[in-house]
Amino acid sequence: MTQSTQLWGARFRSAPSPAMKRLSRSPDSYFRLVPQDLTSSIAHARELVRAGILSDGEGETIIATLTAIGADVASGIAAPAPQDEDVHTFLERLLVERLGALGGKLRAGRSRNDQAANDLKLYLREKSRHIVADLLRLQDALLAQATAHQGTLAPGFTHLQPAQPVTFAHQLLAHAQAYSRDIDRFADWDRRSARSPLGAAAMAGSAIALHAEESARELGYDAPCENSIDAVGSRDHVAEFLFVTAMLSVDLARLAEEIFLWSSRQFGWVTLDDAYATGSSIMPQKKNADIAELTRGRSARLISGLNLMLVALKGLPFAYNRDLSEDKFAAFEAIDTLELVLPAMAGMVATLTVHAEEMKRQSVDGFTLATEVADWLARNGVPFSEAHEITGALVRFCEEQGVGLSDLSPDALAAVDPRLTAEVLPHLTPEAAVAARAGYGGTAPARVAEQIERLRALCDQQRRWAEA
Repeated sequence: MTQSTQLWGARFRSAPSPAMKRLSRSPDSYFRLVPQDLTSSIAHARELVRAGILSDGEGETIIATLTAIGADVASGIAAPAPQDEDVHTFLERLLVERLGALGGKLRAGRSRNDQAANDLKLYLREKSRHIVADLLRLQDALLAQATAHQGTLAPGFTHLQPAQPVTFAHQLLAHAQAYSRDIDRFADWDRRSARSPLGAAAMAGSAIALHAEESARELGYDAPCENSIDAVGSRDHVAEFLFVTAMLSVDLARLAEEIFLWSSRQFGWVTLDDAYATGSSIMPQKKNADIAELTRGRSARLISGLNLMLVALKGLPFAYNRDLSEDKFAAFEAIDTLELVLPAMAGMVATLTVHAEEMKRQSVDGFTLATEVADWLARNGVPFSEAHEITGALVRFCEEQGVGLSDLSPDALAAVDPRLTAEVLPHLTPEAAVAARAGYGGTAPARVAEQIERLRALCDQQRRWAEA
């Protein structure tokens, strides 16, 4: 029968009430930190050998037993019991059951305070790389579609109104550029989070574990935290992680919103693959972009998680407080959400069927070539303030006549303003419009091709970080 292990309570005259136990026990999802707690415990065992608390042989026995416990938990042979208050209690119970009094020696020189901070930090540093790997698969899908559509013409929008022709690749890469910054934020966050809390103990540091720099190196950190109170009492690294995930979720929601529009009957730009769409229980004809809808909806969870963490931190006295256990709730929610959303979004983008001819047809709707007229006038010496007015009058004339800009005859142009001549007409095509935007970062196909190559190289560099 499983015996109860409690890491505190000797000074109490009565046992905790059932209500207290229910409130205090970690949610089941928190026990996912078993691997990180075991890794930390192995590093701490080596620290206790250095401190002389454990002999070399005792240290080897404890490390071997911890390794075996990890394998048993992973295989399902060992699992938390209802009386295990948290992951630390669970693993110490198993260690003591297997080693007796020797297992109880491992607790010397550490506290659940530095263990909890360290376990979550290790987990987040690992998961940040998993998230980036998934995000890079979405980047690969965007790059593949952009490569295939470097010359595909489409209307660009501002205020959700037709603005100027662009290439569809350029539109796709706008999202990819945002994701590349999200990846950079993860890497930048990781650099600031590369400090180990182990050795801080409860809050004042340990009188036994005096070489925290050794365990820090073993656990993949750059160094220990500079201040033991800060080590156990701070969660700004969690709040920052949640900001990065929330920002990513907002960027994902923006792509999702565009996919709704592109796949609608009204736009008709793309068709969703059947494997990445759903139908209606009552309307047989429906094909819904549910992946995009769920992605947009779940961004609310990540935004609220960031808010939760900031509110939990506000006004806390500076050392460990149980309020800080909310860090895991918010972080796990963000990670679990992204691990569902990112593969689905990548698959949906990769399998989109793009209707290039329909996009090209729409690329000049709404007088998107009007800026070409104003630019042509400016290049021919007309002050742009006047060129703007002339072009506006030309658009009004087209609306009244029910024609497009490219349909105008030289006489019609001159009737609006004598400075408008037939020489402007070759500029009034979507191909000419995108080719003219040939500056760095512009939508000209040649510039887009360069952008693709630079982004592909950046993704390769970011992939190496994720795999490190």
